[in-house]
Amino acid sequence: MTSPRKGQRADQVQVQQDPPYHVLHKLPPGDSPYVRAKHVQLVQKDPEAAIILFWKAINAGDRVDSALKDMAVVMKQQDRAEEAIEAIKSFRDRCSKQAQESLDNVLIDLYKKCGRVEEQIELLKQKLWMIYQGEAFNGKLTKTARSHGRKFQVTIKKETSRILGNLGWAFMQQGNHVAAEVVYRKAQIIDPDANKACNLCLCLIKQTRYVEAQSVLDDVLQGALSGSDEPKSKMRAKELLQELEQCQTVALSSNSLSLNIEDAFLEGLDHLMKHWTPLRSRRLPIFEEISSFRDQLAC
Repeated sequence: MTSPRKGQRADQVQVQQDPPYHVLHKLPPGDSPYVRAKHVQLVQKDPEAAIILFWKAINAGDRVDSALKDMAVVMKQQDRAEEAIEAIKSFRDRCSKQAQESLDNVLIDLYKKCGRVEEQIELLKQKLWMIYQGEAFNGKLTKTARSHGRKFQVTIKKETSRILGNLGWAFMQQGNHVAAEVVYRKAQIIDPDANKACNLCLCLIKQTRYVEAQSVLDDVLQGALSGSDEPKSKMRAKELLQELEQCQTVALSSNSLSLNIEDAFLEGLDHLMKHWTPLRSRRLPIFEEISSFRDQLAC
């Protein structure tokens, strides 16, 4: 404790104390199966042991919403994504209604990790339908989300655009560039940003629509979209610009080569026809032979 200065009462001195252990390590308070699992995960850094303890927490009914989601995330980090998918499907009925959306988000990431594109697309469409029906965010216009320990508000508008962006990328993995383009354009109308613009540009490049791709990319290069100034977006935009320029060069070369080949072919054909066609007659010998019978055949 700090000694009081002259003329200062002891009860006026603020005592400097270390934060509680659970606050320092970002742990929930108490001593339960779930709390022990989080301690092993975050403090002891033992993911395999943490998975076992999360299982125990679920079976004990201790904070099942959080235990199932956290266990699935740790499993994904340990390259056990398929197991995590089965765990969510098996135990999500024990979770509250409020936890279902966040479990769907984890499930989408797991499908992506496993390359299960069809299931990813189906779940993304389902989430869009819930938004359309007014069932997302438990009927509210915003929800509180967490990322890297920070809380922030997410609007329905941003969530819709995010889901459309994920759906567009899933279509790209299928090679369905037409569907991907439609989805990306809708996402950009709702909440435009540099990342989705880059994906749309790539989608158009894949369709050899280079002029449109250049127009989309220009918005990122000129800083006209949200996130354009981020280093990751700048780097990706430069990479796409290089790819676009290479594709345009190849396309021009191909068109030029095609024209040159066609011109040479036509010129050679004209030359060959001169040798094939005698000046005295354009008919082949067989027609010369039967011409004398033409009048008789006509009778």
